[in-house]
Amino acid sequence: MLAELDHIILGINDLERGVAWVEERTGVRAAFGGVHPGRGPRNALLALGPSCYLEIIAPDPQQSAPTWFASLRTMSEPRLMGWAAHTSDLTALAQAVVEAGFAISEPQEGARSRPDGRVLTWKLFHLRHDRGGLLPFFIEWARDAVHPAKDAPSGCGLKSFYLESPKAREWARMCRMLGVDVQIQAGDKLRLLARLAGPKGEVELTS
Repeated sequence: MLAELDHIILGINDLERGVAWVEERTGVRAAFGGVHPGRGPRNALLALGPSCYLEIIAPDPQQSAPTWFASLRTMSEPRLMGWAAHTSDLTALAQAVVEAGFAISEPQEGARSRPDGRVLTWKLFHLRHDRGGLLPFFIEWARDAVHPAKDAPSGCGLKSFYLESPKAREWARMCRMLGVDVQIQAGDKLRLLARLAGPKGEVELTS
């Protein structure tokens, strides 16, 4: 069972500054996506392909301290905070991941209110030890959900997305065990990297 890249998460402590930062470098302005009620963050979205998107995430001023991505409040500069891989059968994938030896959170329902008033729903689970967001969480969208990439602003593409590590073989083995289709490259330090291409050229994002 293979889980493919669904979205990458770019965090910052102010959503408008994050949106402006991405627009300045790509030439495309992300659209407000909505809020995560009770979780703290709000987001803006940018399509990177037919089933992949960039989520710019920041604290929602109308909510208390975030329970998701608590470090957002101190992030004055945007950086990659994590990524999601999608599957069509979250229950089966969760079982396979546990059988491969990984501890996971209990699969749970998620929801976000869209600006048009509709509620977007999904199921997900996290790895208990995701190495600070370097390993993905896993998501299955509801059957009637419109995938965010379908109606987020277009004009940008994902040129590359990969994990860099001094122990590339070890990380490649872990990702194979998770059934995740992601590129691993050797590098001096452990980090996520993504390269986006837009009307203004290319921009690199890193964790």
